[in-house]
Amino acid sequence: MTTVDTLAAGWQPTRAAAPFTRLVWSELRWIFRRPRTLVVLGVLGAIPVIIGLSVHLSGSTDGGPPNGEAPLFVTFASSALALPVGTLSVTLMFLLPLTVAMVGADAIAGEQSHGTLRGWLLAPVTRGRLLTVKALGVAVAALVAVTLMTSTGVVTGFVLGGTDGLFTLSGTSLTVVEALGRIGITISWVAVQLFAVGAVALAISTFTEHPMVVVAGILAGDILFGVLLMLSAVDWLHPFLLTVSWSALPDVLRDPIPTGTLTEGALRAGCYMLIGLSIAYARLTAKDG
Repeated sequence: MTTVDTLAAGWQPTRAAAPFTRLVWSELRWIFRRPRTLVVLGVLGAIPVIIGLSVHLSGSTDGGPPNGEAPLFVTFASSALALPVGTLSVTLMFLLPLTVAMVGADAIAGEQSHGTLRGWLLAPVTRGRLLTVKALGVAVAALVAVTLMTSTGVVTGFVLGGTDGLFTLSGTSLTVVEALGRIGITISWVAVQLFAVGAVALAISTFTEHPMVVVAGILAGDILFGVLLMLSAVDWLHPFLLTVSWSALPDVLRDPIPTGTLTEGALRAGCYMLIGLSIAYARLTAKDG
């Protein structure tokens, strides 16, 4: 049978689906090659160093082990753990969500604005696989941001405070291994919270072609949640707000660790992930282009 006869019989050329690992690797290279991503990561890595040097040079690090409940950065006088955890607690309220919102905005809305998102569907890539790749990219970016900030905080804390006095907020002493275990818990918990923010950013990103709309929406929600948490008249709404558990991050430095609020915060973040990714998937599969 000739080629003409084959085409006349209804044969159509097929395209092999792009390997999933190659798609993920391509997405990660795209994320971490953006100059703004590198600049933001550089700023995040420098923040613990600046805070640590400021506290050290101000003379606030004179003193012994913390006695009872001392302010978080004051305990840097005797515990290098206070610096990375304290830095994450401060930046979790604004800067870290802004970083993840930026990545989530670029993932879909940014590519739509540049016309490159359609190229994914020509790969060919299904809508579900496309969303999975984008979600993994946002999750990795969140994990890298938290790990980088924590790593520079730990190194700075060890250099300035040493490893001899690793005390919790409760006054108990930890070994280096136990301290690193607390740091691992901190990284995991904060990364989960940030991925929940990223899932919401992906959902918003499917409704617009303007990345700044996504970033503005996430920041507006962050501010709104903060205002609502200060209003006792809406106490019934507080358990539904993602940020309600963020103030509990210093609990990882208590002994024993009060796991109730941290576990509740992780479950709440999981709900936000499920809702955000479900909306994003529904929106992507309903769009024509």
